[in-house]
Amino acid sequence: MASNRTSPYLANTNRLPDVIAAIQAMATYKFYKLDFEGWADRISGDETTAEHWRSVFEEHPEFFRLDGAKEKASLVWRRQSQKLYRVDREQRITRDDYDQLTGAQKDRISRMPLNADEISTLISTATDLHTRAIEQRREYRWWIPLIAALFGSVLGALVGSLPKWVELFQ
Repeated sequence: MASNRTSPYLANTNRLPDVIAAIQAMATYKFYKLDFEGWADRISGDETTAEHWRSVFEEHPEFFRLDGAKEKASLVWRRQSQKLYRVDREQRITRDDYDQLTGAQKDRISRMPLNADEISTLISTATDLHTRAIEQRREYRWWIPLIAALFGSVLGALVGSLPKWVELFQ
């Protein structure tokens, strides 16, 4: 199905590498959700690029989600796991262990980082989406000469029949 909107993979320079970089950082960092400055620092080492990363996250909901306040972003796949990962010990805990933690201790609990196979799947998906966007653009372009030729033929027929119409109305 054709879209009236240009794919963000094609509309933005270096978008595929940005999506891949974000996937890698967000899949492995100890905390699954950060604000845009935090992700900008983790991904590119420059907090001043926070707005760039915000647009990457917003334009690719197939991978990223914003929180309700639209102040923090996370990786969709990682968001689906339970918050049972103790970041300081880098270990999974049980629900019973989690229920016994204090509020401050719960702040140090996140969602499990993704494994290499899961990250590879996401990167392959991003690459496939980019490739499909390129192919879709190519498919769309072949219509342009056809439409131009059709329009030219119709216009030529109208111009050619103009003397007959003028004669008819005299």
